[in-house]
Formats: sequence, structure tokens, C-alpha cells
Amino acid sequence: MLPLADYRAARLAALTAPNGWLNLVARIDLAPGRHLVGAAQEVQLPSGPDLLGTLDLTANGATFTRPGEAPQPFQPVPDAFPQLRVDSFLLEIHTVDGIPALRVRDLTQQPTVKLRYFPDDPDWTIRAKWESLAPEAAEITMKDGSTAAVTVTHRATFWHEGKTITLTPTHVKSGKPMFVFRDRTAGETYPACRFLFGEDPSGTEITLDFNRAISPPCAFTDFAICPLPPPGNILPFRIEAGELAP
Repeated sequence: MLPLADYRAARLAALTAPNGWLNLVARIDLAPGRHLVGAAQEVQLPSGPDLLGTLDLTANGATFTRPGEAPQPFQPVPDAFPQLRVDSFLLEIHTVDGIPALRVRDLTQQPTVKLRYFPDDPDWTIRAKWESLAPEAAEITMKDGSTAAVTVTHRATFWHEGKTITLTPTHVKSGKPMFVFRDRTAGETYPACRFLFGEDPSGTEITLDFNRAISPPCAFTDFAICPLPPPGNILPFRIEAGELAP
């Protein structure tokens, strides 16, 4: 597990990277078929040429064709959606619950952000019980009011103020279970939720370091669609650790 200072430095670098969350400028719903893309086209970009090119979307994938050039396929990206660099834009086919959209990053932007944190608190680094469950389909609500299907396979349990607390991870990112939770610091922290990635899972235990709790992508851009916490992950106490609202 990275030292906390290194973890936070990597977090800031990821946010401000070309494929980070701070330079998103559009998210446009798509239907399968051929679409003209540009500042003056049906798939309208907020900047750039009137015609950037033609997007072809099929069940087998997507390609993009610049005027006078050969089609280029969108490329798979680990832990992300297929992407393609076109001029000063990074295009991404963002699919949620089977519904595709074109997500657009403007690479001419050089965004910055200042991240703020509660004081580091070693008491909020918890070695929790880690239980494997029979895979169970579940539905979670997204911040835009839609729903998404997930599969629940584990749960983490720990004690707090004499009570048993159970958190359920609903996603896996970079091989780590991701917990979407909200506690009584909401408002000081991002109101909808925070994310926490479990560390060092063994057969029976996992580390929950709430000093590494982070704001979700939708805290930084309106063009992200974030999951909300399942009911059991809404906690009736304050966790004064981790990232404050940006």
C-alpha cells in the first residue's frame, strides 16, 4: 500500500491528467449508426472545427473518420472505456447499463484543483472482516436518477462505537473493491457520496483506510455519472477522515 502522501500525489496527478476528470467538456448520448461530429454538427462539440469527423457506432465497437483519412478504431483502455485521440480532443465511448454516449475531453485545457483533507487520523485505518458472498445481482441508483446493475460478491464488517458496521462494495477498479458511502460529514465532504478502495484483502480481512476516501468524479464535472451509496452504506455517524469537498 502506497504511503498516504504518495497516494494523494497520485490522486492529484490522475485528476489533472489528459484522461482525468477536469477537462471533460461534453457528454452526448448516442444511438447506433453514423454521426457527424463537430461544432456545427448533430453531435455538437462546444469548440473545435465545424466538422471534426464521422463517428460510426455498432454493436462491435466504434470508429472515427477524419475528413480525407481512413477510419480509426476506438482503443480499449484498462479500467476505462474505449478512447481515441482526435486532434485536440480525447473521445471516449462511455456506456452505462448498455446505453452509449460520447464523452469529450479538451486536451488544450490545463486544469488545476486544490484538494483538501481532514487531518490524518490513524484511528480511521481499520482492518475489517472480509466476507465472500454468493454472487448476487443488485441495482444501484446513479446521481442522474438512472439505475445500474451490479453484482455483489463481498462485504466488509467492522466495529464502531460498540456497533457492527457493514459496508458493501459495488464496483471493482484496478482490481480493488470500491465502496460508495455517505456519512454525517456530507456537505463538508461531497454531499452525494465518497469512494473508498479496499486495500490488502486477504481471505478474511481487508484494510479500510478512510484517510484515503475521495470525492467521486461528479464532484469535479457535470459530465460524469456517479453511483450513489446502497442503503447499507449510508452511515449515521461522522467519518472525519479523507477528502473534503473540492
